[in-house]
Amino acid sequence: MSELIDKSDFIRANVSNSNNDAVAFEMKFAKDLKVSQLKNKLEILTGGSAATMRVELYEGKNRLATLDNDDAQIGFYINSDGLRLHVIDSFLTLSFDNNAVEKFELTNDQYEQRKDSVRYYLKQNRLGKFNEEEMRQMEEKRREHADELQRRAELCVVNARCEVSVPGNPRRRGTIKYNGSLDGKTGIFIGVEYDEPLGKNNGSINGKVYFKCGPNYGGFVSPLSVEVGDFPPEDVNLDDEL
Repeated sequence: MSELIDKSDFIRANVSNSNNDAVAFEMKFAKDLKVSQLKNKLEILTGGSAATMRVELYEGKNRLATLDNDDAQIGFYINSDGLRLHVIDSFLTLSFDNNAVEKFELTNDQYEQRKDSVRYYLKQNRLGKFNEEEMRQMEEKRREHADELQRRAELCVVNARCEVSVPGNPRRRGTIKYNGSLDGKTGIFIGVEYDEPLGKNNGSINGKVYFKCGPNYGGFVSPLSVEVGDFPPEDVNLDDEL
């Protein structure tokens, strides 16, 4: 007898991407799926790379979140059906010899006239790039996000005390030790030496030293995850615990 699975353990979401007009509707995902595992599935679905893609969550025109913690379960971000996962990536393609393959090709005008295409569906329902208001709002939000990222990064002065909040992880206090770019990564990262060994490294990534600290006392996070302020080390007195 097969085991019955509670439907609440799953969510259904549409999937779009930044490479083309294709949309996969009503895709089913388990809520306990990690974001890293979701990206592997989206790699097959969209052709993007799980290692480089960014996944954003939308409800209609509104962006709700960026799934930026690979270790978090997707249920942390998605709690209802009908939302849209949008995959952003460079979508590099591999070249191969396909001269022997007979191609079926449509001109742009022929494709434009078809009423069974994804483009026609998006135009009729004013979705994606065919919704000027949505595209304008998306661009405005991208600018606001970039401005906020820059503002928060400027606050992260080296040797300042801070508290780090990353979805799926406890709040951690520490001292800022680095503010800048990382080799092979896009954007600005803040290097933090935590008060407790709750990090992932010693201030080094792939052999390059950005700052020095003890093993598992170091970590690199987005400026948006860092709050600078008067955060003294927390007094953890294990002698008082039973």
